[in-house]
Amino acid sequence: MSDKKILKTKLCERLGIEYPIMQSGMAWTAGPTLAAAVSNAGGLGVLGGTNLTPDEAREWIRQTKSLTDKPFGLNLILPPDVASDDAPTDFKDLLPPENVEFVNNIMKELELPGTEHYVPWGDFNFEAMQKIGRVCIEEGIALFGSGLGDPGWIINEAHEAGMLVSGCIGNTKNAMRLRDSGVDIIVAQGYEGGGHTGRIGTMALVPQVVDAIQPTTVVAAGGIADGRGLAASLMLGAEGIWMGTAFAATKEANVDLEGMGNHYYFNAWNESWKKKIVAAIDESTVVSKMTSGKPARHFRNSLIDYWEKEKFSYLPLPLQSILVWDLYSNLAKSDKSDFMPQLSGQSAGLIKEIKSAGDVVKDIVEQAVEILKKTCPEG
Repeated sequence: MSDKKILKTKLCERLGIEYPIMQSGMAWTAGPTLAAAVSNAGGLGVLGGTNLTPDEAREWIRQTKSLTDKPFGLNLILPPDVASDDAPTDFKDLLPPENVEFVNNIMKELELPGTEHYVPWGDFNFEAMQKIGRVCIEEGIALFGSGLGDPGWIINEAHEAGMLVSGCIGNTKNAMRLRDSGVDIIVAQGYEGGGHTGRIGTMALVPQVVDAIQPTTVVAAGGIADGRGLAASLMLGAEGIWMGTAFAATKEANVDLEGMGNHYYFNAWNESWKKKIVAAIDESTVVSKMTSGKPARHFRNSLIDYWEKEKFSYLPLPLQSILVWDLYSNLAKSDKSDFMPQLSGQSAGLIKEIKSAGDVVKDIVEQAVEILKKTCPEG
């Protein structure tokens, strides 16, 4: 007799998955290898589509299909302040000279080579996002997700094709806005989450969002890395979890980038990042706008401390990302790990080893089932 655990919610039925675990579509980190591994384990793998071209997105989707026959999705950052047809031809033209000088001086102080790299944020416009959305529809994937911004523009076409749409929010106001746009799954991410994050803790945010937008499906995110977090999320009224940091600390994370040439997650960056996750404690992270211009949770490091000490201003997304791109790329190539601003949630303190993505899913489900059995013995 199989001892495989059973844990299903309405989210599982809607997405055609075995367990209510959705892997966060972390840019580049979540490539075909990771997404397929999560889907094969019974969760929903989600490709990190931010900074991919439409052709690259299609290639990653097809690679994922070659690795799994299970449902999976793709996630983008779609900020409303640049999601328009009048975006500039070259965002670099909008960078203030004083900001450029500030970053160049940092590179000189750190004795970095100052090499210029291709910046994919330069192609960050609404037309490119629409093309990637159409690729998702044409390829017949299960989910199109938006990490920032309102994906309402794709709802009708997505539903006609049988694809669901998700959106990530940090407060009830934006949850209601996305619900009114027709978004199927609202990811309520608390302050504890890695990457872009809001100001409200997960424990307070999730039940308020559930109450505000029911019966719309709510998935909890932020500070979740084990079965206790999954069980707690279900008790708060969520139908599943959206989890990033625990999957960033897997063998399959960041392995699909070689040869792409448009990223700074080189081996040194990746190895340093995973070591920091395993060594982290509850106070290892800090929220900074340095990477994108929007609040995002990183591991605290020397570069963030320096920027904060200088009290130098941040630019809006995507200008801040473009501003620091060469700096980050040169840091990664120079192996200056103490200055690499890597993203992470506060849940990193719960992660003590690098596992396979399949084992992460398995362990979380087993722990959650045991907790729920004790809490609801008749369930």
